Amino acid sequence: MDGSQEKDHAEELLNAPPRVLLVDDEPGLRTAVQAYFEDEGFIVSTAADGEEGWEKAQSEVPDVVLSDVMMPRVDGFGLLKLLREDERLGGTPVIFLTAKGMTADRIAGFRAGVDDYIPKPFDPDELVARVRNVVQRQERLLKEAARYADTDLGQMAKQIGEIRTMLQGGAGKAAGQSVEHSFTPREASVLQLVAEGLMNKEIARQLETSIRNVEKYVSRLFAKTGTASRTELVRYALEHGLVH
Repeated sequence: MDGSQEKDHAEELLNAPPRVLLVDDEPGLRTAVQAYFEDEGFIVSTAADGEEGWEKAQSEVPDVVLSDVMMPRVDGFGLLKLLREDERLGGTPVIFLTAKGMTADRIAGFRAGVDDYIPKPFDPDELVARVRNVVQRQERLLKEAARYADTDLGQMAKQIGEIRTMLQGGAGKAAGQSVEHSFTPREASVLQLVAEGLMNKEIARQLETSIRNVEKYVSRLFAKTGTASRTELVRYALEHGLVH
């Protein structure tokens, strides 16, 4: 895919109708909400519980998930946990729909990583507005991340080149000094690509994941290596032989 094709593809995705996955064990509610959202131009799929919702989320990769909390088999919290731990779906916005309106339940939802919380019964116009807001906020974050990824690419490449030159021949690596890190395979891949001078957008494209997930991996690498910037991370990785 050349540059113009990539641009056309990005614009096509940006202009595509938002995809909503509705997970609720009440058939009447599923039918009513699906019809209302489809009238508003959304693409909607439904599931009767968290287990079915998880299966559909993996195959459809929705833009936002609307989920009841109390459901058989896998409840809303179980579904949320599965989504947040998944590499592709970890950044998917999730809105809980629940009959519970207690403050403690709302706090539990937010602590678990839910993006919004709407108690039943709800006004359908408000529900649509909340979903639109979440989707638009997600799009703004991704656009900003993409812009940031391009901003310092030239400077980063220069800095990485200088670090590699300084450490060439092992001059900067302490003999016999080794470190052990519990990097996941994906974290190791991201570290290697960062060391090659790629920014988040390029890494996301190569690994076929989202920019948000790349940002998550880079943040984990900062924490595991005790570094605070990409330049420090690359220097650390080269000094300790963590990349080639």
